[in-house]
Amino acid sequence: MSKKPIGIFDSGYGGLTILKEIAHQLPAYDYIYLGDNARAPYGSRSFETVYEYTLQCVQQLFSMDCELVILACNTASAKALRTIQQKDLPTLAPQKRVLGVIRPTAEVVGTYSKTKHIGVLGTTGTINSESYPIELEKLFPSITVHQEACPMWVPIVENHEMNTIGADYFVQKNLNSLLAKDVNIDTIILGCTHYPLLLDTIKKYLPTGISLITQGEIVAESLVSYLHRHPEMETRCSKGGEINYFTTDSTENFDAAATLFLGREVKSKHLAL
Repeated sequence: MSKKPIGIFDSGYGGLTILKEIAHQLPAYDYIYLGDNARAPYGSRSFETVYEYTLQCVQQLFSMDCELVILACNTASAKALRTIQQKDLPTLAPQKRVLGVIRPTAEVVGTYSKTKHIGVLGTTGTINSESYPIELEKLFPSITVHQEACPMWVPIVENHEMNTIGADYFVQKNLNSLLAKDVNIDTIILGCTHYPLLLDTIKKYLPTGISLITQGEIVAESLVSYLHRHPEMETRCSKGGEINYFTTDSTENFDAAATLFLGREVKSKHLAL
């Protein structure tokens, strides 16, 4: 059987936190990770630009025989997923599928919160899209949602500045701003796949009694469920336990960052779009 890997896409490195958990829960499958690092970050870009870039990367993964692609990026999930699913897939590749990270996160958040007051931390693009409030309203109409854009968090992670005074300053500032909006928030969604790299800093400034939701385990469990419910897709995904990494930017920089994210050595290949 020819290789039919599962594609994992992110604008940068954050999707590696999703890949790590997916590969942990589903180690038998083959994966291709594509980081569009040359054009990252996506968080402050327009809807049209994020859609254009995301579609290019999805098409690239399709051309590499991926039957299923996960947008392991909240900004891409917020700004491009629905259009790709509804407009592009029917003509581009009707048998293939593209899934995101926002819906799986929204589906479980109601089980975490006792007060039904939720906070969301994300990029400017994700927050402005209102994707989390919209999804949560559909699933849990009684939940109150407050959001906070954190435009500096991704650059901090991408530049390996997680353990600096600057990281402390911006994390504390954004957390305080979010919590000032609603004293009843008891659950916060880290609505960007980069943010788990700031977890130690976030926990320093997080009041006791507030739960943090990271997406890796949730998205991985959702994919396990999806493959179980869709055997016609599951049987098309090859199982060789192989992971290949591609970046649109410097492989040297990607390898260094990916090794940090994953805790093991990574060797990527350059891909021009």
